[in-house]
Amino acid sequence: MLKAPPTSLLSSLEPGGWRRRPLRRSPPPISAALMTNPAYFEVGRYLGGYGFMNITSYSSSQFGGLPDVAGIRDLGLGYSPEEIERLRAQDVGEGEVNIRLYEGRVVQGPLKGTETVFKVYPGSRFGASEADLMAVNELRTHVFLQNDASDISDNIQFLLGAFETATGEQWLAFRDDGRYSAADYAKLSSERKLKEQSGSTSFWNPYDRAYRLELRQYFVLRLLNGAMTGLVHMHSHDRLHQSLGPSSVVLNTAADKNGRYLVPRLRDLAFSVDIGYSSVGDGALSDGLWRRATAAGASTTLEKRAFGIADDIYGAGLLLAYMSFIPFCEAGIMDGISLQRLLENTFRLDIYAAREYLLADDRLSEAVNFLDLGDGAGWELLQAMLNPDYRKRPIAEAVLNHRFMTGAVLWN
Repeated sequence: MLKAPPTSLLSSLEPGGWRRRPLRRSPPPISAALMTNPAYFEVGRYLGGYGFMNITSYSSSQFGGLPDVAGIRDLGLGYSPEEIERLRAQDVGEGEVNIRLYEGRVVQGPLKGTETVFKVYPGSRFGASEADLMAVNELRTHVFLQNDASDISDNIQFLLGAFETATGEQWLAFRDDGRYSAADYAKLSSERKLKEQSGSTSFWNPYDRAYRLELRQYFVLRLLNGAMTGLVHMHSHDRLHQSLGPSSVVLNTAADKNGRYLVPRLRDLAFSVDIGYSSVGDGALSDGLWRRATAAGASTTLEKRAFGIADDIYGAGLLLAYMSFIPFCEAGIMDGISLQRLLENTFRLDIYAAREYLLADDRLSEAVNFLDLGDGAGWELLQAMLNPDYRKRPIAEAVLNHRFMTGAVLWN
């Protein structure tokens, strides 16, 4: 078991949490004011596109599908109707909103020369009313979170400006702080792992393999810590993320050796929900959340707010599971959907039972050992975050301060 981080990284750690080292190239000065004139920007090459998933119905299973209530009861698995309702979630289907991404830069004003990434929502003239709702919600969320220039999180993607074109398209301009996502990193790591196991990557000394594993563990913990820091900031400002996953965390590097310079940032806030006391229960894009809250027994404003926070924590728990397994397994051994179904469907969120099963597969040993750090601190945290009872899940700040998330397990 790993007892300490690589010697070269010790200077970037201190008891009680991470200490950030500055990036070698400082970003431009931050301003909370948005640029809304398209003349301030220059659009570069097309980077690609992606679609969103939308809520299609309300039934069971947020990720992979639980059997119907009667089916669970007939199987005699020991779940009460109340516990089953707490596991219920929204079904999703492929939506019609397709996002385009472009690179660019600022060409006027004090931020001239700043590199940007444009996120383009289709215009309402083409019937994309849902896209308008998402674009406006993402814009408003960033504006709210960036309202105070002295209280802007380093772990949330920074919005530079926004504008609408003549065709009704909504363009959001974000500072380009990296184009890799946590999902990209996990994929690259698993591919590297496959090369290592196949012998195509040689190790010039017997300690090289162990050192690389330490670097990877350090990188993943910093990634998770940064993502949770961003989520803590959102929750402390009465905003939920509601689409947290490996693709919604953007990284400024995907190299394990650069872990000390890693700054993860949350992005894709189109489904963010305002949980201020006067706003709980409202929102065209959050109907599914409040229906699930009601089904789980949350009837008052305080209970629904607590459910929303716990729902984000559940998503963060699945992110923890994903980042604890995919980067440490060979490509093709484990994928996110299979892992989620294993935890939710096969083991009914009994994380310790899942550990015993996963431990039997030698191909997953590095992932299991990673969560074993600190006498099983990772499994302890994962079980808490994925607790079937939303009332028993920790708040974001408690997750962030957990000994696994702070990185304390690397030196204790």
